[in-house]
Amino acid sequence: MPGPVVIPNKASLIQKLAGGVVYGLLRLLRFTWRINFSDPHGVIKDSRDKPFILCVWHNRLVFGMDAYSNNIKPISGRRLAAMVSASKDGALLVEVLKAFDIEPVRGSTSRRGRQALLELSRKMKAGMHLGITPDGPRGPCYEIQDGILALSQVTGLPIIPLGASANRKYRFNSWDRFQLPMPFARCDVAYGAPLQVPRELDDTQRAAIRAELKSRMDEINPE
Repeated sequence: MPGPVVIPNKASLIQKLAGGVVYGLLRLLRFTWRINFSDPHGVIKDSRDKPFILCVWHNRLVFGMDAYSNNIKPISGRRLAAMVSASKDGALLVEVLKAFDIEPVRGSTSRRGRQALLELSRKMKAGMHLGITPDGPRGPCYEIQDGILALSQVTGLPIIPLGASANRKYRFNSWDRFQLPMPFARCDVAYGAPLQVPRELDDTQRAAIRAELKSRMDEINPE
């Protein structure tokens, strides 16, 4: 029998206000950053014809939101739906994502995962890109969870690794060592080669694809 339906935590008034403040600060910082986008495989241009799954490490969410707002959406003309934890902490991130015109879908590997996959599949059918942090919402950092592989299997969409670095950044004392570029930082954002996940996988194949995605993410995400 199916398990109980998990109701995501809604943002409190304070979280809604905090989300607006975070968005405003990020927009101000963005005016000072020098960002270079690199797309050697032409994945963003190709996504005009078909959406993809954007794969971003949890500690580089700031780069992912900026890449969508200033590069992916203007070129592809598609909006993005992103998986966000159903927890109380996730409710704050929801408010920030909404300010960036990203549609949140609540769920994670441990909570509401199946429902989130179904909702993301519907967003894909509506023509939207999908976004996921493969090591979120609570890690371990830089470890690929099964959720992103399952999402690619269900939707048939390719996974696009996103890499990012900044010459000057602040690292928060969190489980993922969250990164925030400092004012006037030079930032490099790169899109990796698409990775297609077959519909059917045995354990050996799943482990091999997980290792390949980890390798591609490591290659374009220098510390």
